[in-house]
Formats: sequence, structure tokens, C-alpha cells
Amino acid sequence: MVKFMWLGQTIRKSTRATSAKDARSIEAKLRSELARGNWGILTAKAAPTLAEFIRQDFLPHVRTKCAPKPATVRYYETGAKSLLASDFGGLRINELTDQHAGQYAARHSHLSPSTVNCGLRTLRRALYLAAEWGKLERRPKVTLAKGERQRERVLTDAEVTAYVAACEQPWRDAATVMLGTGMRPGEVFSLRWEHVLLNGSGGFIQIAQGKSRAARRLLPMVPAVYTALQARWKTLGQPQESWVFPSSSKGGHLEGGTAKGQHARALSKVNKEAKGDNRPKLKPFEPYCLRHTALTRLAEAGCDAFTLARIAGHSSITITQRYCHPQADAIERAFSRLAPNRELVNDGGQQPMLRAANVRAGNATNTD
Repeated sequence: MVKFMWLGQTIRKSTRATSAKDARSIEAKLRSELARGNWGILTAKAAPTLAEFIRQDFLPHVRTKCAPKPATVRYYETGAKSLLASDFGGLRINELTDQHAGQYAARHSHLSPSTVNCGLRTLRRALYLAAEWGKLERRPKVTLAKGERQRERVLTDAEVTAYVAACEQPWRDAATVMLGTGMRPGEVFSLRWEHVLLNGSGGFIQIAQGKSRAARRLLPMVPAVYTALQARWKTLGQPQESWVFPSSSKGGHLEGGTAKGQHARALSKVNKEAKGDNRPKLKPFEPYCLRHTALTRLAEAGCDAFTLARIAGHSSITITQRYCHPQADAIERAFSRLAPNRELVNDGGQQPMLRAANVRAGNATNTD
């Protein structure tokens, strides 16, 4: 917000600037325009309706920005179509609230939560861009519908072993890469040999593009990933270019539909074998859980949240926190490293407490 006097009139105007330097620059521009007699600069322009913004700004941006990712374009186009047919499509974007999102979810309650959230995520993304482009002062909160299948399950070592063994190719190698690197499914599907470095004892994978700048990163290969990719490289004739997981799909490489089909067959095979051996069944999970499992394992192995964010390709550490599930023993180790001359004691089965070493020696004092 800038505030100054001009010809005896108090001028107040929001700048949406994030620093004092930017705010001063905007104030200087305002003064310059007012000196030229352009008082219209102080008049706020009417916000566009949601339908106008989606058609004129949002969809053209998505189709251009996400052109290399046709699945993303289709997702937002589907959500946009649903929003354009909604009751609030004619409202101005600065009139929209979370109540409208709730009404949208209620009106489409006969659909799956994933379908409803497609529209709500599209709305949330559109309003975010509207605020970023200066068409909206403050974007409202958009609450997603509950009941959507979660992707945060962590597989046990036994589940991973049984599952991978049941997978068909090329999904088996793709799943191995996800479990060994924590890469996103789309990053694995679109991986090219130009971005894979195989040497005599190991290698690296370069993710050259992604959802954000943080998605571009370099990841080392664990032995299982190296073995799988080296065998695939030799089987494909040691190519220097082309897709790592080629297919006859429109994109030329393995895609989500094919992967989900092979994933479903692997689950079915594991459970069929488990039934014959009287073993517990493997509960269904989303393929994305392989990434969640890999990153959670790294966190449990002691990887700090900032390093894990870099590995995962997250632009915000807030997103990374969902992969950190500290257990009681991990918390105890943290306190032990913090105060090596203290021990953790349990107060009657309640929360653990720190007790100084001299208390152990019988030299306790009243510390109240």
C-alpha cells in the first residue's frame, strides 16, 4: 500500500508489492502518471468474470505453458469445462469465496471425489494465476472435497519385494526407478537416455524439466536402479538418444494409462499368490505411493527436510514435510544428540522427559 498527498488529495493504492523497494518504484510511477493528468490510473478496473478469465487467460496460458504435458492440459481443460457450466461461472473472480467451492462440491456429490477435485483444483489454480497477474487482490481459499484416494501410503520392504517381482515390463523397471530415486511417475515415463549417465560402477539421472525450477535436479543411482537401467540400455541396443521407456503411445513413451493397467495386474498377481500361500493380501495402492515410499525411507534414514526437498524436486519445504513421519525412537535420538550428557526417562508411561546426568548420580536438586 502506498499513501501520499497529491494536489491536496490523499492518494491510497494497493501495490501488491512484496518489498519496500518495489512499492517505492510503483509510487514513483503513480506520481509520474498523475503529473501527466492520468487520474484514471487510480480507478480500479472491474475484475473479469470467472468464465471470461478461464476462456481468455487461463486456458490459453495452460495450453501454451503445459504444451509438452498433454495430460496436464487435458486435466485443466476438463476442470475448466465443469467450472464454465457451474452456477458461479458468471460471477466476477473477486466475488468468489470458499462457500462457492463448497456449493460446487455439493452439487457434484454424485461424482467421484477425484472428479470433483479436478474442478476445484482448476479453480484454485485459476485464482492463483489471477492474483499473480494482478487481476485479483487476494485469492480465496478453495477447500477440496474429502474422500479422494490418498497417495501417502508407505509400503513395507516385504510388500515392495513381492510387488516388484509381480510387475510386467516396462513397468517393473519404471517402478524400480521410482522406488530408488523418489522421482514422480511422469518424470520416469518421459525419461530420455540423453539424461541418463551410466558408468562402470554407478550413474546419475538428470531431470531436465518439471513442474517448477526446483524439479530440475541431478539424482545418483542406487544399485537396483543402476542394474535395471543398464540392462534396459543393453536390451534396447545401447541408444544414445530416445526414450528410456518407449511405447506405441501418442507421446512415444510409457504413459499413465498403460502403467495403471500393469500396476493393477501386478496387484492381482501378488494377491492370487498370497491366497494360495495363505499370506495376507496386499492392499491396493496408487502407483504414486512408490514415490512416497522412497522419499519416506530417505527421511527415516536421517535425510533432513531441506535435502529431501532437493531430492524430491519440491519448491516448498511445506510439501516435503508430508514425507517426514518421525517415530518415537527418532525423536529420542534427536534429543540424545542435542544433549549427550542427559538421558531420556519416561514419567510413569507419559511423555518422555530429559533428566540431567547428576540426577542419575543421586545429586538431584529441586528445579521447580
